[in-house]
Amino acid sequence: MEYIKIFFINTAMLITLAYLANLLFKHTISRSSERTKQAAWVVMAILAGGLSTFFGYRLDDNVIFDLRFVPLIISTIAYPQPLLLILIGVGTGLMRFAFGINAAAAAGMINLSILGLICAALSLWIRRSPLSMIAKGLVVILAVNFFNAVNISIFGVIPFYEYISEIMPITFPSGMLLSILFALIARDFHLEHKRMQQIEQVNALLSEQATELQKNKIVLEERAKQLMLASQYKSEFLANMSHELRTPLNGIINLSELIAEHDDSVTREELQAYGSLIHHSGEELLLLINDILDLSKVEAGKLEIVSEEVNVSEVPALLFQQFDVIAKQRGLDFTIQLEEDLPETLVSDPQRVQQILRNLLSNAFKFTHRGGVSLTIRREQRRQGGREASWIVWEVKDTGIGIPKDKHLSIFEAFQQADGTISRQYGGTGLGLSISRDLARLIGGFITLQSQEGEGSAFSLYLPLTAQEQGIKTPI
Repeated sequence: MEYIKIFFINTAMLITLAYLANLLFKHTISRSSERTKQAAWVVMAILAGGLSTFFGYRLDDNVIFDLRFVPLIISTIAYPQPLLLILIGVGTGLMRFAFGINAAAAAGMINLSILGLICAALSLWIRRSPLSMIAKGLVVILAVNFFNAVNISIFGVIPFYEYISEIMPITFPSGMLLSILFALIARDFHLEHKRMQQIEQVNALLSEQATELQKNKIVLEERAKQLMLASQYKSEFLANMSHELRTPLNGIINLSELIAEHDDSVTREELQAYGSLIHHSGEELLLLINDILDLSKVEAGKLEIVSEEVNVSEVPALLFQQFDVIAKQRGLDFTIQLEEDLPETLVSDPQRVQQILRNLLSNAFKFTHRGGVSLTIRREQRRQGGREASWIVWEVKDTGIGIPKDKHLSIFEAFQQADGTISRQYGGTGLGLSISRDLARLIGGFITLQSQEGEGSAFSLYLPLTAQEQGIKTPI
């Protein structure tokens, strides 16, 4: 009966230790890495085996009977990893020497080391076996208790006959029964821990989903806002476009009707004036149609870019001829300045370069009432796209109405202007800057803006010089 009493004390101690270990694991180790968890488990299993020996039954000064192999059984079921089980077996065996270095301690060391190897082999079987965890646990408990009895009978210091006839009939069934009892209790701890983990995972998942839903809500609200603004801008664009198209069309229709119905009272000079007005209205209509076609080609990716040498001094001369007349009509100053270190030619698309500059200059004259407009061409070193490069800069500067800082980005978007009603006062569809920005990208450059409301604007077209400086003429 003394064996059973000591075994029950061992079981109670192991249950208490398991409960404390469960609390420690739940509140500290559970948040650690997997490697840390495994190391903590090995240490706790070895300490549990040592405590079981401390509370074991001393048959004499050297021989101790206990349930030190029970933590190895639980480890085999909970952590079926061969190396960990060998470490637990050897470590628990070494703990036996803490209670005295003698033949019985050596036998205990050999016994636990062999049990560690047997449990390592069983762990491989557990991974592959289709049996339930209860069936696997019973097999492990039976195997460990059986080989524990065999090892004691072979390596122990108690005479073989005495152990087989007097001790084993009591210790073997008691060890089996208490091992099963402890395994069931440990299983409840494990299931509770698993439930807690599942609850934490569900909570974390719900938190992530709530965060994701909030993000999606913000994105949807932003998209709805953008769609509303896009609808508003397109409505304004259509209203502006109808006005811009009707004006030249009405002019062409009315003037052509006057010419068709003229009598002898209409002079030749009046007919020439009518023809000139019709021609001007047709040019305005053609410009509008070209803007719309260019925008659709850019968005469809079908706008062709031609790469050839562009005379740097010839482009501003052509622009001066076109806009000098407008400047004189409006009483504005118009100057063009070329700095001295400019190259003679530039590899780009001459038609698109002139189109961009015409759009920038047209806007500058449109929104300038007094002062003037200037075009400055200079060379500049600038870091763009993570590399230092040489650029030729075409800066169009005016003393006009300026642009608020919060509109610096939006004015480059299609159908948008700094003020939705601005086209009613100044005319235009709001496509010029959007087309210019896209064309600049297609020819390898970009456009920058510096402006303050009421203080004028400065649009700068940057075109790369790298290809020319290296003597390479490649399509952009």
